[in-house]
This record gives sequence, structure tokens and C-alpha cells, in this order.
Amino acid sequence: MTATIEKVVLPPIPAKRYFTIGEVSELCGVKPHVLRYWEQEFTQLRPVKRRGNRRYYQHHEVLLIRRIRELLYEQGFTINGARNRLDSHGAGQGAEGEIEEAEGAAAAPTTASVDVDQLRKELLQVIDLLGH
Repeated sequence: MTATIEKVVLPPIPAKRYFTIGEVSELCGVKPHVLRYWEQEFTQLRPVKRRGNRRYYQHHEVLLIRRIRELLYEQGFTINGARNRLDSHGAGQGAEGEIEEAEGAAAAPTTASVDVDQLRKELLQVIDLLGH
């Protein structure tokens, strides 16, 4: 008998600049203590800390957390394996990086298109604000 890993459907990310650890926890399906642990393990994850050491995550960090979650929980990577995958994927090294990009796109095609659309909307709002 083989274990079936179901892909969890996460809620859409609202159009906000900063998210609290509680909001990110809900958006990514991960408990806050896990987010704090991942912050120590993944150097790319650097939320802004404000008064009282409260963490505020930006949109790209929420996407990163979702990617880390996918690697660890759905694809079965270890922390080290996920860290290496993110490092090599970020560097985009040769054909291997392209293959990883293609795998990532195949795994979550709707996530990428929704995020690009959201980014486009936010940029148009900024342009509109600067123009007036």
C-alpha cells in the first residue's frame, strides 16, 4: 500500500504589502512556530521585524514559504534538500535549473499566473499613484 500525498489547496494571497505571522500561518497552512524555525534554516526568508520583534512578511516571502512547504511536505525533501533546491533554483544554474523551473511550473501552473497578475495590478496601482 502506497501513501498518497494530496496537494493542499491554499487560499489566495490578498493584495497587501505586509502580513503578520498569524496571517502567513493561515495562508500557507503552517503553524507559526514552524515559520520561526524555517526562518533560521532558510537564509532567503527574512521577514521585517518591527516593535516587539513582531514579524511582517512581504508577498514574495509568502510565496517562498509556500514553495518551502511544497518541497518539504508534498515532495518529501529534507530541510537540507529543500535548501539546496532553493539555492540552485535561485541561481538558475544551466539545464538543471531549467528542469527545476519546468518541474515547478508543472506542479503549480495556476499559482504562477495568479501571482504575475497580482504583481501586474500592484505595479499599475503604484504607477497610477506616482502619476498623480
